[in-house]
Amino acid sequence: MRILMKSGILSFFLTVLIQLTSVAQDAVPISSWDFSEIKNRTVIEAESGIADTLEGNFATAPGIKGQGLRLDGFTTRIVRKEKYIQEPGSKLTIEAWVALGEYPLNWCPVVTTESNEVKGYRLLIGPHGQVSFETAISEKWMSTTSAHVTIPLRKWMHITGVYTAQKDIKLYVNGELVSSRKIEGSITFPKKTNCILGMVPEPLRPSNTIRTWGTIPAYYGLDGIIDEIKIFDTALTADHIKGNFIKYEIVDPDIEVRRLPVVENKPNRFGAFYTKLNYYPGWDLLWPVDQDPDIVVCFENNPVKFIFWRGIRYGPCWVSENENWMADQSLETWGNGKNDIEGCFEHMQDRHCRFSHVRIIENTEARAVVHWRYAPVSAHDHTWKPDPKTGWECWVDEYYYIYPDGSAIRKVSWNKGSAGHPVQLQESLPLTQPGQRSEEVVKDNYVTVADYDYYTCPVSVDENKKPTNWKGDNTIQQFNFKAKNKPYICFEPGNRMSVRWINGGYNHFPVNQARSDGRWAKTVDRPSHFMSSPCSDPVIHKKGNRLFWFGLYGMNDMNMHELISFGRSWAYAPEISVKGGDYVSNGYDKSEKCYRLESKYTKTQKLELCLAGSQQNPICNPAFIIRNWNADKAAVMLNGKPLKEAKTSIVHELEADKLVVFLFLEKKESVNITIHPK
Repeated sequence: MRILMKSGILSFFLTVLIQLTSVAQDAVPISSWDFSEIKNRTVIEAESGIADTLEGNFATAPGIKGQGLRLDGFTTRIVRKEKYIQEPGSKLTIEAWVALGEYPLNWCPVVTTESNEVKGYRLLIGPHGQVSFETAISEKWMSTTSAHVTIPLRKWMHITGVYTAQKDIKLYVNGELVSSRKIEGSITFPKKTNCILGMVPEPLRPSNTIRTWGTIPAYYGLDGIIDEIKIFDTALTADHIKGNFIKYEIVDPDIEVRRLPVVENKPNRFGAFYTKLNYYPGWDLLWPVDQDPDIVVCFENNPVKFIFWRGIRYGPCWVSENENWMADQSLETWGNGKNDIEGCFEHMQDRHCRFSHVRIIENTEARAVVHWRYAPVSAHDHTWKPDPKTGWECWVDEYYYIYPDGSAIRKVSWNKGSAGHPVQLQESLPLTQPGQRSEEVVKDNYVTVADYDYYTCPVSVDENKKPTNWKGDNTIQQFNFKAKNKPYICFEPGNRMSVRWINGGYNHFPVNQARSDGRWAKTVDRPSHFMSSPCSDPVIHKKGNRLFWFGLYGMNDMNMHELISFGRSWAYAPEISVKGGDYVSNGYDKSEKCYRLESKYTKTQKLELCLAGSQQNPICNPAFIIRNWNADKAAVMLNGKPLKEAKTSIVHELEADKLVVFLFLEKKESVNITIHPK
């Protein structure tokens, strides 16, 4: 009996499936694109055999049936000339198979015949994964729209819009009716307007922008794979649409989960390396660059990376062992007077890196130095306040003095008077990967701030848990990453620090090519930055015509007590004394985290020195720069014994050679150090 019942149920469903499939085969489209024939940058439309123009970067990919078309979201579109468009009558159906890699920047058509006179029809996908079918009737867009996240990423989705004049418009997703709307009237069809597939017909602003005056309209398209796009001059029934959906065997599309660049073959030694970091092919192809446009700094026996990448506009990022990224703001200013219309001026707006460049200045086993030079720019691609006589504007030089222990000094300098007011100098920017939320990167107490007197204060993402013991002169911050290694910054005494939690974050930066100085991240489809906090006003120094500030940055597994002690070794470095008369000490240079010495004679002699370490002035991984070092090598002794962990390198400069020495050494007492020429 059970066998007969099961057999009957199976027979029933097979009958329904056959009926639906046969219904689906009845209607014949007036236009269809299956992408089986792509020739000389054209797509052959199957019903007419007409070759439609295929623009931009593209690739073929496995479709829902045979071959599909991969669109990059930036440049790819198909254009059918107006003279080849078949105008339907009182009924219309559009159906398409779509698989997305990320959502479009705003509403973007799969198919559109729209004109700026509000004429035509369009089947759209929205910035939050919505779908909408819209028809132009009596100079108004009549739309029927789905809910958010109707279209998940990296899944084949079947979307269909159906129009019946004087009656209704309907929207189906995967064979199911998701939205409908009654209408009165008929579509007004445009003249001399092309049919566009996969891209907006004209430049538009992205959605969810913070400041319209800091955002520029631009072209954008669908990022993903499309296949089996069909237009019918009839209103397909629900059964017909269901049949068109179920007749295909659905497999996952060939769209990989995206991640910010991963250094696959990290060398187990300290050094700065030129390389080319890739994100995903559609984004990578935008860049007209050859080999070695980016820089990665690696550390021995330490999984942390320090990365200068085009996708961050070369702003350096600390990357933990589990690929959590930490960035920082550049010098930023914003408009006043006539410049109010342009929003923020900062490195984040330089999405093509026209004004942002990096180079390796020094690269030895004891120290690496990377130079980042940029001009703050707006979304309008304008630089900040160019001089009317000379054309020179604000330019910023940042030098990173990087040491083998995973620490670095960031030194930021610019010409007096070029930055103007207002100005922001520092803003901590943790990043999220595509698909990642901020709570996956940081703990609820997302940052701990401190000062050099061992005061500490955790700061929560919960705005109702504001610190009751907040001090504005904090000098240390450590982000509580969900990782073994955590990013930190130590500022000079006199720093002023503030915090704010911005929930959700922004995704106009990084990697995004939209010309906007602020876009709220309403979905997690693309990389974003969140928090924008803490912010600091560091101590500003003056030298000649230059202003500059500096801070100690890095990423390690220290707890806060250890980090404060490490910061003190820089902010309150032990005094140095030199024995004998062969060398002159120029003291401790906080702007490079090193002691500076100079030989008085041409012939290099041994250097004997003492560091007066103590609880208040701890010794932690000191570095020494010794000019006029005329020997090929050097050996280091600590309290009369060889120090095998010492890193030494000769740097040849135009004026004179110098010896760079770095010591893995932690002491809270005085030590004697001898450096011998070899």
